[in-house]
Amino acid sequence: MYRNLRGSPAAVLAAAAVAQFVVALDMAVVNVALPAIRSSLGFAPLDLSWVVHVYALTFGGFLLLGGRACDLYGPRRLFVAGLVGFGVCSLAGGLAQEPWQLVAARAGQGVGAAATAPAALALLTTTFTDGPRRVRALGVWSGMNAVGGALGVLAGGVLTEYAGWRWVMLINLPIVATALALVHVAVPTGPGPVRHERPDLLGALLATGGIGLLVFGVVRTDVQGWSSARTSATLGAATVLLAAFVFVESRAAAPLLRLGLLRSRWVVGANLLVFLAAAGQFTAFYFVSLYLQQVLGLGAAATGAAFLPFCAGSVAATVAATRIAAARSPRTALVPGALLAAAGMAWYSLISPHGGFLADVLGPSLLTSVGIGLLFAPAAAAATTGVRPGEAGMASGLFNSARQLGGCIGLAVLATVAAHRTGTATGPGALNDGYAFGLAVTAVLFLLAAAVAICVLPRRPSRSPGTSASTGRGTGTTPSAGPSPRTHMEGTPS
Repeated sequence: MYRNLRGSPAAVLAAAAVAQFVVALDMAVVNVALPAIRSSLGFAPLDLSWVVHVYALTFGGFLLLGGRACDLYGPRRLFVAGLVGFGVCSLAGGLAQEPWQLVAARAGQGVGAAATAPAALALLTTTFTDGPRRVRALGVWSGMNAVGGALGVLAGGVLTEYAGWRWVMLINLPIVATALALVHVAVPTGPGPVRHERPDLLGALLATGGIGLLVFGVVRTDVQGWSSARTSATLGAATVLLAAFVFVESRAAAPLLRLGLLRSRWVVGANLLVFLAAAGQFTAFYFVSLYLQQVLGLGAAATGAAFLPFCAGSVAATVAATRIAAARSPRTALVPGALLAAAGMAWYSLISPHGGFLADVLGPSLLTSVGIGLLFAPAAAAATTGVRPGEAGMASGLFNSARQLGGCIGLAVLATVAAHRTGTATGPGALNDGYAFGLAVTAVLFLLAAAVAICVLPRRPSRSPGTSASTGRGTGTTPSAGPSPRTHMEGTPS
């Protein structure tokens, strides 16, 4: 059986999909378990949020470094190293006896995820090089990402209620083992590290520090406030470091992020769109989960089960999105996807303190899930369209950074907006008003994503200069940083 899997694209896809599933799962799986974690380990109230935030902080902060390391040392090596580190830290978290031990384990999980996510996407884009097959593979990858996020809430609730909170960490171990087994038999080791290029250590330091401070400053606004001197200083330092990063990258011989990559309208548009869409998706999960528990009074397991229709709708829409994008252009799925998600969020904003799952959650959940399912696979295809093979990790790291930062920053900002709307009131009616207002703002985010798809992404792909009009074959020239001529959906933006 293993001999049949060796070199199999299907096994590569399975390994990447399983890895992305576990990375996405851990973004949501601990949320429902937080009260149990606090009681078990004795977390102080203000420190408990770090169980969630530190994962986002290290994941977002190290993604660009992980993407570039993928190009220099090979996606397989980074994939394996990231998953092994992720698994070890999951075990450590499940065995934690003190708050700091769990927080440290979650930080380590974030670093492992920052290595695994761009490596998984790079494995796909270098294994599936032609347009339709590549879009279908990215559709599976995106679908597993959506399933991981949705099932994370369900798994967190069920495991916490029936097995104990430690299993929200330990459940990762068999999933990681499955991904490692698949990649071991399916993906050859490949050539050694690119020794003629030195890692861009200064760029890595500036990017990681800048992104880390940005995420840290934003996620701590729930305690510090947006107008506090500490928040201003943190965000100001992040701005300085990121500006220095851009300056250094413009002059580096082997940059962490080649700025020429940003001349492609596909790359820029896809990353901006996924930033906005992830902000809306993460925020919706957060507000709807709180609405179900704190307003409607559902338990942890019931709250998790309430997300199953979203999961089913998202998977079905992802299948449709891969067919649309493979047959035509990513833009064809992205515009209606963003508009449907905006409509679903607007419907969500009508939630009532006297409502119920069938009346207030099921309908908008299905509509939103279809919209979001149409977004992420075509966005991933657009973000990696025409990228040089040696920069697949770089483009993947950029895409994952945009998605992760969008979710982190969007959630922090809109949680603050909802809290201001609620004020000091703690009754179900006041909480409902805050959540409803936050969900209405997420509808605006998806409208902005639709505007990006319409105005930034190319309307029609065109062939690169080095492509024969009759055969579609390149002339042997090196692909540019813009879209490549390999398929009808790849071309120099008009």
